[in-house]
Formats: sequence, C-alpha cells, structure tokens
Amino acid sequence: MVTTPAGTAQPAAWLPLLRAAHLGPTVAVTTIVALLALALGLPAGQGLVVTLAVFTGQLTIGWGNDLLDVDRDREVGRSDKPLANGDLTPSFVRRWLLVAAAACVALSLLAGWRSGATPLLLVVAFGHLYNLSCKATPWSWLPYAVAFGSLPAVVSLANSPSRWPPMWMAGAAATLGVAAHFLNTLPDLEDDAATAVRGLPHRLGAFWSRLIATALLLLASALAVLGPAGAPATWAWTVLAAVVALGALALFGRGRAPFYAAITIALVDVGLLAVVRA
Repeated sequence: MVTTPAGTAQPAAWLPLLRAAHLGPTVAVTTIVALLALALGLPAGQGLVVTLAVFTGQLTIGWGNDLLDVDRDREVGRSDKPLANGDLTPSFVRRWLLVAAAACVALSLLAGWRSGATPLLLVVAFGHLYNLSCKATPWSWLPYAVAFGSLPAVVSLANSPSRWPPMWMAGAAATLGVAAHFLNTLPDLEDDAATAVRGLPHRLGAFWSRLIATALLLLASALAVLGPAGAPATWAWTVLAAVVALGALALFGRGRAPFYAAITIALVDVGLLAVVRA
C-alpha cells in the first residue's frame, strides 16, 4: 500500500510501480536474455537466475530514470508518468529501487563472477550512466550499444564452460540496442526538446532518427543471418528478405506504418539472435 503526497491510502500501487519501471523496455530486455539462455543451452536454473538478475537491474534503471525526470515530466504534463501525476511518491519508488538493486547484486553473484560482473558493470551500470549523464548529450547512444552488446555475454559466461559470445552476436545485439534508442526516443522528441533534453536523436531530428534506426535494424538482421559459420539456412534468407521489405515500409510508408514496421524488424532481430546458433 502506498501513501500519496496528500496522505490518501493507495492500495493498487503495483501497476503504477511497474509503469514507472518502463515496463515495456524492461520486459523486452529481459525477454532477449531469456531467449538467449534457451538458445545457448543454459541449464534451466542458471538461465532463470541470469534472467532475474537482468530483470531486477532493468527495474532499477527504469525507476532511476523516472526519479531523475519527475520535475521535467511534470513540466510537460506527462499524465502517463506515475511519479509526475502523483500516483507514486519518490520515497516509495526509491525504497523499491534499493530492493531491486540488492536483488540484482545477489542474483548476479549467484550466476557466477564472470556472468555476474557483466550485468553489474556493463548492462546495469551503463543504463544508469545514460540516465545520469549521457541522455542529453550526443553520446546518448553509447550506453545502449554497450549494454545491449553485453547481453549475449551475460548468458554465455554463465554457461559451463563459460565463454565469450561470438563477435557477430555481440555486434548484432549492440546494433539492435542503438536502434532501440532511436525508436524509443521518437515519440518523446517534442516533450524532451521542451525540457532541454538533446540526445543524438533530438539533434538529428525525426526523419534522420527513423532512417538511422531502420538502417541499424537491417544491419542487425544481416549480422544475425550472415554472422554464424556456414551457409545460412533457406528460412534465414527468407526472413532476411522479409526484413528488407519491412525496412522499405519503415522508410517510405505513411502514418504509423513506418513505426510499426521498425518495431516488427526489432522483434524479428530478437528472434534471430535467439534461434541462430554460434
């Protein structure tokens, strides 16, 4: 149960708390790790520990982002933000952030020091680096590249024997992460500009951001299909052809079609990373 600033009891706090954690991106990143754990043959128990470590780390990033942006969100009237609209209090979110952080550390250590150091030092740390210092700079893309590019290593280093993932897999994941940054920023360009947030997508504008995001998604698809040793399977070529068609729609379509096409390519890329073995 939560208490609002006015002192009113608020029994249904879980849904606003999850929304404040940026539930969509949090679930997306966690799903990537879970699928990679299955694809790379991680034992079920170890795969669950690694997935939960990443999930709790992502919770801290989402809550940290909304805590830092609460005044900015209020300024532009973000009624969808639980902290900005008063559904949650900052102290309540901070308490849960600390709980999630402690869980992330414990789960990361349980996964083994090699895998544990990767989510702690790279995935989670660079997520908070984005919130704290990179978000409003031309380097806003860099934390996404490092964090997403580290996700395959979180899984492969937890396996027995532990090993680094192939470069094509890390490169595809990093490329997908930067594309996700551009796509995630597009709906908020005007609100961010009104509050002096000028990351790389804001500086380039909506057109170039969409173009770059689409190109990066196509590159991630190509890396996932062409990167592994041996000739790609017939189905992989078919998927790559479908991705190229979606890329054309993302670039030249009208209305919301380009955005939905780009999101579809991102989902396909996640699937490719999960099913195409090293």
